[in-house]
Amino acid sequence: MKRSQIINSFATLGSVLQAIAKDKHRPIYCSSQDWELLLELIQREQHYNGWFTQEVIKNAFSEISNWLVIEELEHWLSAYSFAEEPKTVALILPGNLPLVGFHDFLCVLCSGHKALVKLSSEDARLLPALARLLVLFDPALASRIEFVSGKLSDYTAVIATGSNNSMLHFKQYFVKNPHLLRGHRTSIAVLDGTETPEELTALGQDIFQYFGKGCRNVTQLWIPENFELNRFFEAILPYADVINHKKYGNNYDYNKAVHLMNQVPILDNNFLLLKENNELHSPLSMLHYQRYSSFKEVEDFILANKDQIQCVVGYGYLPFGAAQCPQLNDYADGIDTMQFLGNFA
Repeated sequence: MKRSQIINSFATLGSVLQAIAKDKHRPIYCSSQDWELLLELIQREQHYNGWFTQEVIKNAFSEISNWLVIEELEHWLSAYSFAEEPKTVALILPGNLPLVGFHDFLCVLCSGHKALVKLSSEDARLLPALARLLVLFDPALASRIEFVSGKLSDYTAVIATGSNNSMLHFKQYFVKNPHLLRGHRTSIAVLDGTETPEELTALGQDIFQYFGKGCRNVTQLWIPENFELNRFFEAILPYADVINHKKYGNNYDYNKAVHLMNQVPILDNNFLLLKENNELHSPLSMLHYQRYSSFKEVEDFILANKDQIQCVVGYGYLPFGAAQCPQLNDYADGIDTMQFLGNFA
């Protein structure tokens, strides 16, 4: 199977995903039956996972469709070899976000290998539905994709993503196989005090998109000593509706109650709790913040915690609002997945 075939199949899938994400008409190469099945799946998914609202799933579709463009795929893949003799790569995918493991799935197929996929129970329906469309667009892909629910077997290499505790198990279990293992990371934002209201509003997207459940969501904020936090609170008001989501609201109520009972100082704008804390990871509905007097403090912190930070937005780093918009070569944990897959091609 040629890489060009795979690229064309994914590009066709990307057009379908974009049409759904933007509420456009059905593309002619997607049958009405397949189109309706996908729409129904999106509508039902929240019954299986309360975090996976239609809006959240469509946002994931939109971001993925930006990758699945022929020119983008060809440019990305031009730097990598294609396996003439495909090996089977086991994928153990997380389920914190819709289709969060899609990039690994894309990498395995575009590198010329076979994908043996073990899904999280939290996201067990979306990727198989997209894989079914891929196979309809190119039946040759059927032999390259397999989903398993039980024990993994007959694979050459492994890509696994999970909690830090899971990593300890994975390291022991997959010690004899080439493996790429990823633990839990998070992201931070750095302000210098000159941000416009529009930039601070965009920062809200980095915090609240996917309800803050992703490794690219900002969970810690660095601000100058004299920064007025009211500026930040005013700018993120457009995201106030997040409190009406039941699961998010429950997290907010719980964390607020715990901190009030323990008399821990917090700031509250009725949908986000701010706590002065140097810990990177904050609970859902809460944002940790730290004040700095010199930018070197921030640089030293980022360097000391580089193995726990996925990305940084703000002053000198990614633009505000861009945390959840990775490019094809923005590899998780900074490890080049395609290079890993090429090592045993």
